[in-house]
Amino acid sequence: MPTAPPPSRDVAIETLVFWERFKKQIAVALLIVLLAAVAFTGYRFYSDRRAATASALLASAKSAQEYQQVIDRYPGTPAAADAYLLLAAAQRNEKKFAEANTTLQTFIAKYPQHELVSTARMAMAANLGSMGKTDEALTMYQQVASTYPNSFNAPMALLSQVYILKGKNRNDDARKICETVLTQYRTSFWAGEAMQQLRMLKPVTSSAPVPTAGQTVPPMLAVPPAPPAPPAPQAPPAPKPKTP
Repeated sequence: MPTAPPPSRDVAIETLVFWERFKKQIAVALLIVLLAAVAFTGYRFYSDRRAATASALLASAKSAQEYQQVIDRYPGTPAAADAYLLLAAAQRNEKKFAEANTTLQTFIAKYPQHELVSTARMAMAANLGSMGKTDEALTMYQQVASTYPNSFNAPMALLSQVYILKGKNRNDDARKICETVLTQYRTSFWAGEAMQQLRMLKPVTSSAPVPTAGQTVPPMLAVPPAPPAPPAPQAPPAPKPKTP
């Protein structure tokens, strides 16, 4: 039995009906999207302009006070992050090691994902060493080497431990670290330095001890005596004369 065809639809009429029912909601949604786009564009323009101004101010900064000015006027910008590191370096040059570490700790807290966090921790360890806090410096180097094993600071942190351990006469621990550098970073520049330190740590032994006065040489190490010369050949005795 043939079925009845579906009723025809007038698309234009349905569109008009839909618009009349939801035109207010559609208009509000479009307005929100437009305002969001304008706000985003304005924010990007403001951020880029602010970052460029901060970078220009940082480029002209030469002293600790000027680095602090960049931090205070443009917080959160890439230039402010760099200003923290430059400020810490300026404080270290002035022998203000504790203040430099405070600056570096603030940098790490504000920019924990920054690519130079490991460098900041290395600088903190160096400042601790300059203050005579070698145990704390050693711990900091160990943290850098274990937390950032793939960073360019990792082999440097290991070798920095070697220098401290040598000063503490812990040569066995220093030797193990040198071997670790040679194993894990064999193609880096630091492998050569590790090899040099390892050679300095090995005890010097001679192939044969030199006897001193009054000291006998063990028989197995003594030079064997030369064999005796063969006796000279003797002339045969003269024949006796025969008697008649």
